[in-house]
Amino acid sequence: MNRRKFIEKAGVLGTTTILPLSCFSMAKRHKYKMGYQLFSIRDEMAKDPVATLKALKAMGYEDFETYGFDHEKGVFYGYKSSEFKQILDDLELSVSSGHYGFSPYLEKSEEDLKRFVDQCITGAKVLDSSYITWPWIAPEQRTIDNFKLMAKKLNLAGEQITKAGLGFAYHNHGFEFEDLGGENGFDIIIHETDPSLVKLQIDMYWVMHSSEHTPKELIRQQPERYVMWHIKDMDKVTRDYTELGNGSIDYTEILPDPTESGLEFYYLEQGGNFSANSMESAATSARYFKKHLQKYL
Repeated sequence: MNRRKFIEKAGVLGTTTILPLSCFSMAKRHKYKMGYQLFSIRDEMAKDPVATLKALKAMGYEDFETYGFDHEKGVFYGYKSSEFKQILDDLELSVSSGHYGFSPYLEKSEEDLKRFVDQCITGAKVLDSSYITWPWIAPEQRTIDNFKLMAKKLNLAGEQITKAGLGFAYHNHGFEFEDLGGENGFDIIIHETDPSLVKLQIDMYWVMHSSEHTPKELIRQQPERYVMWHIKDMDKVTRDYTELGNGSIDYTEILPDPTESGLEFYYLEQGGNFSANSMESAATSARYFKKHLQKYL
């Protein structure tokens, strides 16, 4: 399939960390691409990935994080990796990270994990991604012993991915902060993984929802390790997801210093609870972010 057919198918370190963003926002900063986690718009990606990407680009999104890679077939959203990369190139878009299906490999052999990681590396390299991200473990897996096992496997995967020339990160939800008899999964992940091999992707919604710490406090404890951010808002009543600007999280107050964080990429996200539909929510969040938050990044 040629290029035309693809497109036609669519029809500050130190004290600055405790200051408000306004105190350091005027300093010279990298200009990050406005990113979106495509899981937020999974219904539309399932219908027509190319039309969806074109619509997101029109909203101002330039960079994406994928989900749902078919590692056995080497397929993203129904397209071979090379075909999907061509779509991205034609639309002048990028994919800097992907969430890959690591959860089943927590209980599989190291050889099975190695084979899976090799397949992820192949897919990520075709897309010219910078990071492979381990996004979660299943509810039945969330025990202290399994968090310790996961830390071991995070190190193994991180070593393999780093040797391949890519970065590797773990993405938090809220369950990692739950008390499990005086310990929690997040502390195990932080302290039992090698920071040079396992970076962190902080989901600020889940930190504000479930952690005793703020994003700034967590980053202060592990500076330069939080290379990616997820930014989404929290409904004022239900505490579910909502569009940026419609919820209870004041990002002008809680956004960390990107330099201290080690930030390379960020993604807006909304996993559900759309005011109207996923496309309208993506547009609402984009408008709010560009007006109120993008100046800090």
